[in-house]
Amino acid sequence: MAPNISVRDSVRWLPDAAEEPTSTIVLTSGENRFVDIRILKKSDHADLGHDPVLPFKRLDWAFAGVSSSRELHDKDGNAYAHSAWQHWVSDRTKDADSVKDEGDMYPMSDGRTLEKGSMTNPATGVKTEYEEMWRDVKVAKVTQPSEDVGKEGVRKCVVLVLHEDEREARGMVVRVGQFVQGVLRVGDHFSLERWEWHSAWQNGGWKRSVRMGDLWLPCSAAMEDGKVRLGGEVKYGEFVWKVVELQDF
Repeated sequence: MAPNISVRDSVRWLPDAAEEPTSTIVLTSGENRFVDIRILKKSDHADLGHDPVLPFKRLDWAFAGVSSSRELHDKDGNAYAHSAWQHWVSDRTKDADSVKDEGDMYPMSDGRTLEKGSMTNPATGVKTEYEEMWRDVKVAKVTQPSEDVGKEGVRKCVVLVLHEDEREARGMVVRVGQFVQGVLRVGDHFSLERWEWHSAWQNGGWKRSVRMGDLWLPCSAAMEDGKVRLGGEVKYGEFVWKVVELQDF
């Protein structure tokens, strides 16, 4: 499948009303690797604020892994998908592999997707049925500041992975077009970053919109065209990350 940017518009824990207390973005690569970061807003009607360095009390959930889907049909013959997200690194647990995360995805007439399932409501600790409304964001063609004015950019997907079991280190960075997100766990320590690109930012540029934690992630390597190669490595701080996906689309 093509790399994808998804934004959550609302979540509903039945029977409560739908709301969206977070800024939730999921970046999914062509090989279904994903980074899902959910940051609590300052209030129900506020954005993340102006300071990209946030305390962990503003974190709802952040995790990465690999997703899969299979098409099914309801009793009326309407198609929907059953999707599963195999967690590989998470802020909530060191044992991310044990997390069960799956739901049914129903296409809506307005182009959005309604996800239905059941999981533990973090506010109550009780397994509860939920509904989430997801919206795809158009992937932008990104230009580099050094490129000629007017030159058409490219849609790029980059995935970097860190895996060192002896140091209890797992991390993933995914870029899809104009967004980069990364998560990293080393033992009991966790960090995340989200970056965004906009053409209006000083001839087109990247800005970090969220950071939590003291560990460093190689997000910059995913932003600069030509800096990485498929199968190559990126040394960042004390760790070596592998480039497992690199795609123009």
